[in-house]
Amino acid sequence: MSAALLSISDLRVEYRGSTGTTTAVDGVSLEVRAGETVALVGESGSGKSTLAHAVIGLLNGGVLTGGAISFAGERLDQANNRTLQAIRGARIGLVPQDPGTALNPVLRIGDQVAEVLRIHGRADRRTAAVEAVRILTEAGLDRPETRARQYPQDLSGGQRQRVLIGIALACAPELVIADEPTSALDVTVQRRILDHLAGRTAATGSSVLLITHDLAVAAERADRIVVMQHGRVVESGDTAAVLGNPQHEYTRRLIAAAPGLDTDVPPRPELADTPSLLCAQGLRKVFHISHSTLLTAVDNVSLDVRRGETLAVVGESGSGKSTTARIIARLERPDAGTVTFDGQEIGGLRGAKLREFRRRVQVVYQNPYVSLNPKLTIGRIVSEPLQAYGIGDRRSRRDAVAELLDQVALPAAYLDRRPAELSGGQRQRVAIARALALRPELLVLDEPVSALDVSVQAQILDLLEQLRAELNLAYLFISHDLAVVRRLADRVAVMRQGVIVETAPTAVLFADPSHEYTRELLAAVPRPAVAAPLERTA
Repeated sequence: MSAALLSISDLRVEYRGSTGTTTAVDGVSLEVRAGETVALVGESGSGKSTLAHAVIGLLNGGVLTGGAISFAGERLDQANNRTLQAIRGARIGLVPQDPGTALNPVLRIGDQVAEVLRIHGRADRRTAAVEAVRILTEAGLDRPETRARQYPQDLSGGQRQRVLIGIALACAPELVIADEPTSALDVTVQRRILDHLAGRTAATGSSVLLITHDLAVAAERADRIVVMQHGRVVESGDTAAVLGNPQHEYTRRLIAAAPGLDTDVPPRPELADTPSLLCAQGLRKVFHISHSTLLTAVDNVSLDVRRGETLAVVGESGSGKSTTARIIARLERPDAGTVTFDGQEIGGLRGAKLREFRRRVQVVYQNPYVSLNPKLTIGRIVSEPLQAYGIGDRRSRRDAVAELLDQVALPAAYLDRRPAELSGGQRQRVAIARALALRPELLVLDEPVSALDVSVQAQILDLLEQLRAELNLAYLFISHDLAVVRRLADRVAVMRQGVIVETAPTAVLFADPSHEYTRELLAAVPRPAVAAPLERTA
């Protein structure tokens, strides 16, 4: 057995604020050996990301109050900032959780990749630019030369995540801390990225600390699993042992909540004769990347959503899913085509009619970090739509917000907190509560559960199904998670390179996909080999 590359012993981390002290990591011990992949799993807020940031000295307000962190025999918890700066990026690479805030919005992508090479003396300015294109290619970006000249806002969430992975691997570090590295990626690119991480580990003997809420990914990729709850390790061991015969009740709950492709598609009501609430015809959108480069993001897309129906749109990041959703919500203007909502073409709506459309069609965005105002309390954020539309008085709005938070599994005590005090998954729940406040008829959900751990993901999906049944809601559900789509959607439209290549009822598409690309997507979904033992212990 190889020696530990990373050793954490009885680690304790606290956050101290005006409302008191919060213990985020409470006596955690774990090891990552050379050449090993260890998965750290647990709900959002369990302390996983805090633990990762403690290793590299980037706690952002947290205080290390006890324990030790050793890396290759060197005590990181006692290291000065200069030592940590030399290690970060060169010997320990970090793939942060949020691609929306981790990249500099005013620097080109290629310059940001090249920067880490220059900082650590791995290349000069000219060779760093060439190396940056190679790194973007390895990270799975299409047209890497073009992408290198773009800015972060020109890329999809999944593409930005791939850039971060490229930066983390640029200097061939001994340890890669991957904090939800594929949560924004479609399954085909997820497999490519994780294969790339595994290949680097095998080639260089480097190690991976994989932080994830995706138990299928952990089962398929990790040598060992460490399960965290409320800042503590509740179970750890070899992957097959932990997932095949979990000893702790919390681990069993996580496993039971994980969606999969092996269960039957839930029965769906017949909606074939139901009139369409929304109809998009011939949508086309072209972005001007530079004076000589055009990118066709959406190309002659047509789709419809019936009342009470969930239509899922799936495909790779950059396939045009989110652009299509933004056009339908009238947040983006198409270059061609029309969108009709409840019999009315939305392109010409103005004033009160546009305001009414905004009330009836709400959006939940992919990235909870940038969709919430950091200066407002959670209560203010969720109540804003009610206040804007003059619904209720201050007291009734506060009661309504408390009820909405309860629906998305957040306690009423969070009313007076701010987004910075919440985990990524908790912020996404706030975004969902805000979108539900006005009881819309169509909810445009752009990767609404990609940032959530599996148990909360299950609660949100249950909530969406319940609300759809009670309120006859329609959903346009943008997702790269086919297991989630299988559970929630009535029909599925598959997009690739801006074109819808296949649309079919969910059961038909998963049982007998007609397009080769759909078959490729389904084949790329991780399927843990421990499924049979899990069923026996249920």
